[in-house]
Amino acid sequence: MEFETPEWLDQMAGILETLNEGVIIVDDCDHVIFVNACFEEMTEIHRDELLGKDPLLVYYGPEDAAIIQERRREARVSGRARHEFHLPTKSGTRLPVISSSRNMEDPDGRTFTIVSFTDISEQKSAEEQLRSANRLLEERAKEIEDDLTLAARVQQSLAPKSLIWGSLEVEAFYLPVRTIGGDFGLVSSLDNDHLNLLVCDVSGHGIGSALVANRIYSETITHLRSGIPLGDMLTQLNRFVMSNLGSSVFFFTVAAARVDRSARRMVFAGAGHPPAMIVKPGEEPRLLESRSMVLGALPNAVDGEATLDVDLEPGDRIVLYTDGITDVFDANGEMLGVEGVQKFVRETATLPFKQMKQGILDRVAAWREGPSSDDVSLVLVDVH
Repeated sequence: MEFETPEWLDQMAGILETLNEGVIIVDDCDHVIFVNACFEEMTEIHRDELLGKDPLLVYYGPEDAAIIQERRREARVSGRARHEFHLPTKSGTRLPVISSSRNMEDPDGRTFTIVSFTDISEQKSAEEQLRSANRLLEERAKEIEDDLTLAARVQQSLAPKSLIWGSLEVEAFYLPVRTIGGDFGLVSSLDNDHLNLLVCDVSGHGIGSALVANRIYSETITHLRSGIPLGDMLTQLNRFVMSNLGSSVFFFTVAAARVDRSARRMVFAGAGHPPAMIVKPGEEPRLLESRSMVLGALPNAVDGEATLDVDLEPGDRIVLYTDGITDVFDANGEMLGVEGVQKFVRETATLPFKQMKQGILDRVAAWREGPSSDDVSLVLVDVH
């Protein structure tokens, strides 16, 4: 088809040829009057195959033609349009592009449409790679979640259990702040003459802390089965962690008690841990302070006289806990601390023993602003 090139197009053609975007211009009869070199490269179609023709009739298939017709109508109404589109090529591939069209009117009042095409194939390739990576990440996250669920069940199986042993009744509680945590507790009668009670708090949260806690748990069980004195056990645990798990990241605190079958004598040993408490209903709780330092950081952390001998009487209640109980803050940023816990223990000691544990936990939760940020372990013992 013969057509006359508008004078203004002769002036613009040189500029349009330098663009890194494909450009075509169509007249008010939808005939192509200009194609730049970049468009030829993108589509592999020479301009002579398009000039003077409606591209819908020679270039696009029925599906593409319907889309283009709709966008032509949109452009005529608004004067411009911008869409993502797949541009067919002569070899049969489809090139992802952003097409932008704008209507213009020349000095003679004729309407023309300038359409530019920006190649976004690299962007689309990157998006597909990202989607693929996200699918792999989702699959891996599901695997990790399944592993954590199993790990949580294993760790819960190691949590201290409530029991009745001779003249002692024990209530225990454990809650990790994440799926798994760094606290663990023990309530174990590894022989017929003594009941061992222990809570341990490994620094940090999550998988690393849980792995360290489980390893220390295994070592602790081994030492308790051997009947080793509690002070010596702390020394052995400190040496084991420093020799085998030595790190500036992980350290741990322990509060351990060994009660004889008569329930009238207890040996207590603490290492960097919040003080244990012994309380009678209506009385101020006695504090059993740690004599040793935090374990896993210094070779001489365990005191030469690491244990305390404590006399017990009927009606005494023993309280062991981790700092997930003490290190909580109210809306004013005030920490509950040992004194706050001591108050809660005094108040709840007047309750029936089976209600005391929940009474302490409820009071701590009411004090705390927001959800718990640390693992929580609590062991209570009632002496009959």
